[in-house]
Amino acid sequence: MHRFYIPPARWGAMTLENGEAHHCADVLRLDLKSKVLVFDGRGTETTAEVVAVEKGRVRLRSLSTSRTEPLRCSVTLAQAVPKGKKMDTIVQKATELGVSRIVPLLSERTVVQVEMEEAQKKQEKWEQIAIEAAKQCGQNWLPEIAGPTTPKLFFADMGQYEAPLIASLQSDARGFKQVFTDFYEQHGRRPASALILIGPEGDFTPAETSLAKSAGCLPVTLGPIVLRSETAAIFCLSVLAYELQ
Repeated sequence: MHRFYIPPARWGAMTLENGEAHHCADVLRLDLKSKVLVFDGRGTETTAEVVAVEKGRVRLRSLSTSRTEPLRCSVTLAQAVPKGKKMDTIVQKATELGVSRIVPLLSERTVVQVEMEEAQKKQEKWEQIAIEAAKQCGQNWLPEIAGPTTPKLFFADMGQYEAPLIASLQSDARGFKQVFTDFYEQHGRRPASALILIGPEGDFTPAETSLAKSAGCLPVTLGPIVLRSETAAIFCLSVLAYELQ
C-alpha cells in the first residue's frame, strides 16, 4: 500500500492536504475505497481507506492503527553542511538509519554559508526530504531537523548526551568499539543517547575541535581512509545503528 504523511497536529482529521493530496489523487489516481497507510512521524501508523476526494484534499477513514516504539538509542547528527545537494542525501540517509535529530552546522570551513533569511527555506526543504525518505523506507519516526547554526551556538545549548562523539582525523581519536566498550564497563549498559559531529571537507578547525572536546565530545576515528563528509555521515550512522540499536 502507498504511504502518506499527516502531521501530528492534523492527525485527528485523517485528511491528506496539499502535496500529499495531489500525490494521492492526481499522481497515483487513487479513488474511493482505495486502501492506504498514513503515519504521523511520531510512531503511529494507520491503515485507512479513501472516503472522499476533493480539490486539494483527500478524506480518509481509519481502519486499524498500530504503534512503533522509537529506537532504543536516540542519535543526533550534527553535520557541517557540504556544498551542492549533498546535505539532501545526508538527510535522506540519516532518516533511513533512524536518527532522532539532525543539526546542520555552519563551521568556519563550510563552503556553504546560509543567510538567516534562507535558513527557514533550507530547513523546510530538508524536512520534506525526511518525510519522503520515511514514506519510502517504512520509517514511522521522523527526525527533528534544526535550523542551520554555528558550532559555537550549538555547543552553548547542545543538551545532554551519554555518548557525545566527534569524527576526528587527529591522533588521539579512538575506535567506536573501544569507546562503547569503555562505556559498558563503566555503566553496565549501552548508551541511551548519542551525538556524532561530522565536519566539512578539511575537517573542523582546531578551535572548533577544541570547543567540541571542552563540551565533552570524544574523538572517534573512521579508519585509515579519509572520507568525504557525506560518506563519513553514513558510515558513522551505520556504525551507531549496529552498536547501539
